Amino acid sequence: MPEMTKRIEAASPRPRARMTGVVYLLYFLTAISAETFIGRSRLVAYDAVNLISQLFYVAVTLLFYGMFKPVNARFSLLAALFSLAGCAIDVLGVFNIAVYGVSPLIFFGPYCLLLGYLIFRSTFLPRILGVLMMLAGLGWLIFLSPHAGTLSTYLEVLGFLAELSLCLWLIMMGVNVPKWREKINARRVGDG
Repeated sequence: MPEMTKRIEAASPRPRARMTGVVYLLYFLTAISAETFIGRSRLVAYDAVNLISQLFYVAVTLLFYGMFKPVNARFSLLAALFSLAGCAIDVLGVFNIAVYGVSPLIFFGPYCLLLGYLIFRSTFLPRILGVLMMLAGLGWLIFLSPHAGTLSTYLEVLGFLAELSLCLWLIMMGVNVPKWREKINARRVGDG
């Protein structure tokens, strides 16, 4: 195993989990600031803040990939790829070169579903957070359907609450370190 990987795995996962939560919170604050305080009437500032929020989300995606790789490396990678594709669609939209008619939610829905599954299977985070994230992912996919009309506000609230709950849990509690170490050790045994 490369030396850098050994050092990363030897470091305590709780501070990394809290850092992930902080970066997640920075994403929320910048995304909400763009909509609430800046608005689309000031397009240059709005786009700049949206780009910053997307950078935070890319960072969160990569941090989650590392966090959940011991749970299931393939699903963690697949989740990361879905999220990065959604971020790419958002960034292309800022520059008005997005693929016509492609919503980033097509990618963020499966991302939340996979992330929820990984959380649920992880044992180092509360399973309720995994259930909430899976419901959020399902909600984002329903949100895209033409029949979502009256549910759209509820689906947005569900997605926001699920992601914010995960964010706040990570900041306040981090991960269950012994359970996280069990996953790392199980992966090492499986790789060996």
